[in-house]
Amino acid sequence: MTRIKICGITNIEDALVAINLEVDALGFVFYPKSPRYIEPEKVKEIRPNVPLFTLCIGVFVNEEKDRVLEIAKQCNLDALQFHGNESPEYCSHFFGYKVIKSFPLKTKEDLKTIEPYPVQAILVDAFDPVRIGGTGKKVDWELAREAKSYGPLILAGGLNEDNIEEAIRVVNPYGVDISSGIEKSPGIKDHKKMSRFVMKVREIDRLLMIKPKFCLGR
Repeated sequence: MTRIKICGITNIEDALVAINLEVDALGFVFYPKSPRYIEPEKVKEIRPNVPLFTLCIGVFVNEEKDRVLEIAKQCNLDALQFHGNESPEYCSHFFGYKVIKSFPLKTKEDLKTIEPYPVQAILVDAFDPVRIGGTGKKVDWELAREAKSYGPLILAGGLNEDNIEEAIRVVNPYGVDISSGIEKSPGIKDHKKMSRFVMKVREIDRLLMIKPKFCLGR
């Protein structure tokens, strides 16, 4: 089954809709420059509503390690996703948490940067020289498929209800990560789009008879 992560959750209403759709993970962006930034105090309020087997993932960009751990504890996070220039050594310091590292892919040369990272999953996204994630740009799916050789792969970058079937057929990822493709505006989800996207992924899984993969959850 393809895991689904709804990223850029900024409010309880969107979180509850995602939970009712039985998605596998919610992503909370703790990068103040992001239009999808959410304060840790808000996530702390949302957290009690999240069921046991739905992961809460914190997204960080070049944050101090102590601050990451402080937020992770405060918000009772299950996993940490690093979306900046974090080194392999940096990513190895978060004992007790699942770690996801994001890699923007432009060429095959970019694949070589993945190998040294001691992480539980990799997330591939489209490259943008200015914005970090949530750009709506489509990643090269052939490169994404090659990246699977480095571990469980989460596909992001320009996904929506119209292209998700092709994306899964081409890449067959461990999971998919969507944010801007189901929004009314940055940080505000369109619940109908969210529902259609989730239903489409589940339908594709049934059609392709995708077998369960390595589980990132606890």
